[in-house]
Amino acid sequence: MSEFDRLSESGSIPQIDLDTELPWERAARTALEADAEFDGPGGGSEFQEIRTRVHRKLLERLNLSTLSTRNEEEAVTEVRKIVRNLLDSEATPLNLEEREELVEQVLHEVFGLGPLEPLVNDPSISDILVNTFDQVYVERNGKLERTDVRFKDNRHLVQVIDRIVSAVGRRIDDSSPMVDARLPDGSRVNAIIPPLSIDGPHVSIRKFRRDVLSTGDLVRNGTFNDAMLELMQGLVRARLNVLISGGTGSGKTTLLNALSESIPTSERVVTIEDSAELQLRQPHVVRLETRPPNIEGRGQIDQRQLVINSLRMRPDRIIVGEVRGSEAIDMLQAMNTGHDGSLTTLHANTPRDALARLETMVSMANLNLPERGMRQQIASAIDIVIHVSRLADGKRKVIQIAEIVGMEGEVITMQDLFTFDRFGVDTDGSVLGSFKATGIRPRCAERLQAYGIDLAETLFANADFGFPKEKAG
Repeated sequence: MSEFDRLSESGSIPQIDLDTELPWERAARTALEADAEFDGPGGGSEFQEIRTRVHRKLLERLNLSTLSTRNEEEAVTEVRKIVRNLLDSEATPLNLEEREELVEQVLHEVFGLGPLEPLVNDPSISDILVNTFDQVYVERNGKLERTDVRFKDNRHLVQVIDRIVSAVGRRIDDSSPMVDARLPDGSRVNAIIPPLSIDGPHVSIRKFRRDVLSTGDLVRNGTFNDAMLELMQGLVRARLNVLISGGTGSGKTTLLNALSESIPTSERVVTIEDSAELQLRQPHVVRLETRPPNIEGRGQIDQRQLVINSLRMRPDRIIVGEVRGSEAIDMLQAMNTGHDGSLTTLHANTPRDALARLETMVSMANLNLPERGMRQQIASAIDIVIHVSRLADGKRKVIQIAEIVGMEGEVITMQDLFTFDRFGVDTDGSVLGSFKATGIRPRCAERLQAYGIDLAETLFANADFGFPKEKAG
């Protein structure tokens, strides 16, 4: 008998101070409460009842205080052995595949996210959407589909949510019924529970890609073509300020990550985000993240404070993951005062709407700037707007690359350099279209040449690029 087995035969679970509990210790303790709901008549299929019995027996044997002396990998190995031994004592015959499935389910309940664990580990899934305990949807290749995954009840779902948020020092309850958190792999989590959500708890998980898509991957996926890539890489290397706009889930952060490949490794980059998602590969990167208020409503650090602080950190470039509020004015000031080459994203439906939203966010700083003054700041700071969109078939594409050329009267003037022209929809639902240069040579061409970037005249010729008109992507 191993030392772990001897220590495990205490027969009861001790009271544990939550302030010193490790995440997997608290997970096991709360899972026992969840299983109390699983038993009894109508508790589910025979397979489910076996899992419940084994789970309860396991937690009755475990002395969780011993787990604090082991790392998680060692604890999982030992617990896996105990679960297999407990399954040997079950009267119901199980084949090898069923046994291993039960073992994994019990381990997911004790150490992971219960029924969500296989979905979190599936690399083909980009989003997980839980609508109460019995509806779980996932997004694959830009399309939503319902799964057969479900929780026992809403209480079980709330305990999994609590497991997620408590691991990052946050809480969710009646007094704080919505929360943003992050999984250990960086995936972004939003949860909301009653009384704010009427039908029950809801969870949204935006998966964090382990393999960052490169610009080459995006070209192969049809997000943009080679001519557009050559221009965008030149814009970044020439230290032009770029604003990436688009709707939710359109691929703004993915594009920002890909374009950051063109930032020289010799530069110091400061990133500012509400929830850390950027994965820059440069060696000299300082990552900053906002902090929500504590339980007393104090200690909040917002993006505007971080933008102001970043100016004291000697950045060569500042990257704001997504501009949402009054930090817009400080970001524009930084772009206008020597921090060229900065990048940011913004929610908008078109490049023109992006500038209007930016103007609105500047006004949120309560500086009482006149409209013309705000527009002059924007026209002076932003050089290029790249607009991305998720089409009806789920594919993400760069719809417009527009250059800001100045102001005419009270209006910011823009000119399109590249566009994606849609022709219709194919019989299989795929969007038909092609990328097209507008034939306009950008005014920033001289700036590019000053940085040693010579773009061929044919790059901007008014012709279709990339995909045939029959089908795009």
